[in-house]
Amino acid sequence: MAIIQEAELILLQRIQTKDSSALAELMDLYGAALNGVVQRILTNPEEVEEVMQDSFVKIWNHSLTYDPAKGRLFTWMLNIARNQALDRLKSKHNKNQSKIHSIDNVVNQVDMEHKQQMSVDHIGVQHLMNKLQGDQLNLIQKFYFEGYTQQELSDELKIPLGTVKTKIRTAIIELRKYFIDK
Repeated sequence: MAIIQEAELILLQRIQTKDSSALAELMDLYGAALNGVVQRILTNPEEVEEVMQDSFVKIWNHSLTYDPAKGRLFTWMLNIARNQALDRLKSKHNKNQSKIHSIDNVVNQVDMEHKQQMSVDHIGVQHLMNKLQGDQLNLIQKFYFEGYTQQELSDELKIPLGTVKTKIRTAIIELRKYFIDK
């Protein structure tokens, strides 16, 4: 695990010095996994491509804001891509389309079309997530991979927003233990 983090930090330092070959390496290493997350949220291939471009531009432009003490580089990038996709989903254009399709239908449609595991599975995330308790696993799955907001989770599960935030935070802390132990 320490080797991965060291390699990530070296790559990040190259990006921070605006080494364009480092960005290409970053895209090669993590592009498929980030694309899998974005495809879970958006159905339009053109939008997925635009969000991926926007995500890597944001990673490039904001690389100095990454704090290794708060988590792995991959997690930071995954959150950027996920948030970019959610922002796109919530844009005015997609709000009109959401009247036709609910988010559940969108996610199920993507699953049906692609019939494959998310790209992040190959790095062991799914295996580690299976170590979480039932409600923790459910919340993390819906929040990070299905595009739910914390407020939507609170409404759907009929539990206070603060409880949702606490349970997600607890699950992340639990997952961190597994990454550190590896």
